[in-house]
Amino acid sequence: MDFKTILQEVYNDLSQTEDKGQLASYIPELANINPDKFGIHFFSIDGIHYGMGDHQEKFSCQSIIKVLSLCLAFKTVGVRIWERVGVEPSGTPFNSLVQLEYEKGIPRNPFINAGAIVICDILISHLDKPKEEFLDFIRHIADNSEINCDSKIAISEKAHGYRNAALINMMKSFDNIENPIEEVLDFYYDICSIEMSCEELAKTFLLFANNGCIPSSNERIITTSQSKRINAIMQCCGFYDEAGEFSFKVGLPGKSGVGGGIVAIHPGKYSVAVWSPRLNKKGNSYKGILALEMLTTKSELSIF
Repeated sequence: MDFKTILQEVYNDLSQTEDKGQLASYIPELANINPDKFGIHFFSIDGIHYGMGDHQEKFSCQSIIKVLSLCLAFKTVGVRIWERVGVEPSGTPFNSLVQLEYEKGIPRNPFINAGAIVICDILISHLDKPKEEFLDFIRHIADNSEINCDSKIAISEKAHGYRNAALINMMKSFDNIENPIEEVLDFYYDICSIEMSCEELAKTFLLFANNGCIPSSNERIITTSQSKRINAIMQCCGFYDEAGEFSFKVGLPGKSGVGGGIVAIHPGKYSVAVWSPRLNKKGNSYKGILALEMLTTKSELSIF
C-alpha cells in the first residue's frame, strides 16, 4: 500500500476544502491558535512514516492524552479500575452533569471529563509525584524527553473550569473521589495541557497498534488484553457523542481533543495523527475527521 501517495492526496484535497468548524473558544488560550493549521502524520509499526503540512508543530493534546492516563492507571491497578469508571458510550456531552447524578457518581467511560478526572484521582493515589511520573511515562513511550505541559493552557482551563469543578464535587459526594479536589483538578488540567506534534502522537500511539508493545524496542508496556480493551474504548467512546458516526465513516479506534487533534490506530498496521484546530458542533476536528475518512476510503483498509 502506497500510504505516502495516499497521504499526499488527502492533504492536497483538504488544503483546498472549506473548513466549516470553529475554534474551542471556551478555553481562551485555544482561541488564539491559528485556525488554518493543518498537519497529518502516518507511522507504521515497522517504522515507516510520512508527514504533511504542520505535522511537526506541537499543539495542545487535550482529551487525546486521556488514552495515556487510562493506560497508566490500567497498568497500575488492573481491572479494579472498572469499579470506579464504566466503558459505555455516554450519548451526552463530554461535561454532562445529568448522567453522572443519575448513575450515582460513576462516569460512563474514562474519556468524558468526569471519567478522566476519576483516572487522575486513581493515579494520584498510586504515584508519588503524579505529574512528573506521568510525563516520564509518556516520554518513555514516545522516546522523547522534550514532551511537556503548557502552563498557559492549564491556567486558562482552570480559570474557566466551573463545569469540571461541579463534576468532581458531585463525584466526591458519591465517594468516588479519594484525594483533595483541588489537587485532582490541577493534575487534570496539567495533563490536558500536554503538547505534542502529529509526528510525536502517531509514534506514541503505535503502542496500541502493536498489542501493548513499543514497536522499536518490542518492550511490553501493557498486556495484550489491556491494549485490546483500550482500543475498544477508543472505538466506542473516543469522540464524545460522535463516536458512532466516526466508526461508521472511518472505521478505526481513535481519540480526539478540543485542541483540534485526532489520533487513530489500525491494530497490527499503523497509527495516524491529524491536526486542524477548527471543531465541528460535537467538539471534533472538522478537517481531521474528513482526512481520516478519506484515508480509510482511499486505502480500503479499516477494522471492518
